[in-house]
Amino acid sequence: MRTTIRRVVPLALALTGCATAAPGTSGSDDLDAFVAAQMAQRHVPGLSLAIIQDGRIVEARAYGVTDPGGHTPVTTSTLFQAGSISKSVSALGALRLVEQGRLDLDADVNRTLTTWKVPSNPFTAVKPVTLRGILSHTAGLTVHGFPGYAVDVARPTLVQVLDGEAPTNTAPIRVDTAPGAMWRYSGGGYTVMQQMIVDLTGEPFPDFMRRTVLQPIGMTNSSFEQPLPPAMAAMTAGGQYGNLQPVKGRWHVYPEMAAAGLWTTPTDLARFAIEVQEAYAGRSSKVISRAMTRRMLTAEKQGDGLGFFLQGTGPTLLFNHGGRDEGFDASLNALAESGQGLVVMINANDNSNMMNRLVAFVARKYAWPGVASTYVAPVAAAAPIAVERLRAITGRYERSNNNMMTLGTLNGRLYVISDGLPDEEFVAVRDDQFQSVDRDVRLGFVRDASGAVTRLTWTMGGTTRTAPRVGPLVSSLARQADPDPALTARVDAALRAMAQGGAAVASAAALTPGAQRDFSRSGPWPAAVGYRGIAFVASERVAGRGLERHGSPVDRIAYYTLTTDSGQRGLMVHLTSDGLITDFDDVVD
Repeated sequence: MRTTIRRVVPLALALTGCATAAPGTSGSDDLDAFVAAQMAQRHVPGLSLAIIQDGRIVEARAYGVTDPGGHTPVTTSTLFQAGSISKSVSALGALRLVEQGRLDLDADVNRTLTTWKVPSNPFTAVKPVTLRGILSHTAGLTVHGFPGYAVDVARPTLVQVLDGEAPTNTAPIRVDTAPGAMWRYSGGGYTVMQQMIVDLTGEPFPDFMRRTVLQPIGMTNSSFEQPLPPAMAAMTAGGQYGNLQPVKGRWHVYPEMAAAGLWTTPTDLARFAIEVQEAYAGRSSKVISRAMTRRMLTAEKQGDGLGFFLQGTGPTLLFNHGGRDEGFDASLNALAESGQGLVVMINANDNSNMMNRLVAFVARKYAWPGVASTYVAPVAAAAPIAVERLRAITGRYERSNNNMMTLGTLNGRLYVISDGLPDEEFVAVRDDQFQSVDRDVRLGFVRDASGAVTRLTWTMGGTTRTAPRVGPLVSSLARQADPDPALTARVDAALRAMAQGGAAVASAAALTPGAQRDFSRSGPWPAAVGYRGIAFVASERVAGRGLERHGSPVDRIAYYTLTTDSGQRGLMVHLTSDGLITDFDDVVD
């Protein structure tokens, strides 16, 4: 089971409807055509973007509709949920308090917290949680992210979120590893920071952020209020899940405002990025000084600064963050020195490479230093590849631990498949060798003595990696009689526990200790919510391929059809040699 960090793929890797143009833009052009093609391929209802060039917004465009299946056009004033880009904006507010001497980057956060405290344990006894650790995801705090709350259900207080108490739908936020010892993404940490700011200032978090960050920068179409007041709510887009279903009630509500609660537009986020660029150069200090901005854009660990992910140095220093809320994705990329950047927001959860393709397109169009690509896509063959030739190489491959890539076909062409839709296309250049049409990536397929594909090679630039074949597409499997009903019963019991989350998972006897530990840290597994049952399809032994999940080697994969209130999906159950479940993957071919 994969957890998505909305961290934008570094551009060095990413590069190897009708548009509604804002006044003063060039209108329909190659950008419009590219965006429209990407949206159509990925079934994205609406998209809005803003392009920064020479320290100013030179393009603000909107495409598509505000709701799945709707007719109201997206405009450049339509509000989208920013997801985890909220963290970057919130970080600016916290750093303002640091610069005023009201917060300390390296002090124990419990000195500031009054309504609630980070519980002490042996880890905090060695080193306390600090604001620096929170901002750089090195504080040792749990809870990766938050699903929010449907508009018609009870919502917890912030303290209830911090303690994981009902009606909270996530685990308690706790320290479970030594602060400073490792990088691990934690929305929970930013929620602790939100409580710090509320305790220190005595202001509601949205009021503090409006007064200290949003208004000074000119982000007049932005708010951390959850839920939004009616006037602003009328300006919002409605979200769409990866399965193309609309979010009930159009969007979720996020008490975890600092981590995920910002409503905004690409134009306002571009103003935010420009202010960071201007402060970095010493030409502005509307929120923080040049010195504090440079500290913000200095890596602490694994390319993470204080609120941004970073890559490059000097003229190529780029700061970015991605965002995901239920039904919404967003991407912010900006170069610190050249005054260039791009913000894209969509009312869809899309797990493809589409966002990176849009960034790559703009980077080439506007000649971003250090990232503009000279890659020339191969010319696709006029005739589609024979289905028989492609069938042998379609399936799933393990690019890295718990990171599968799905290859499938459409109209005789080979694609990476994401959420059941085509993503990146690869064209044949010679036998078992394929080239991406988007970037400098090549695939090669390795066969055993019988001619069966056992792994692929992935080459980018001068680096080649190997990905073992996990198995075929679920849709290609013929349903078999269930050879082990006892196993199916254990899988059923484990899925019922996954639908509850927390303690139910921690005590699920069918799971490996690693799966119990990792899955119990969060709330219910979204794929199991509304669980109704499973039906056996097939199984395959994968011992010796080097597959490992949650600390245990995978010996066999059993395939099922998973039925929930939302419909049916494929289910892969990863099993150890002693029959314990060490992972689940819900999949769409």
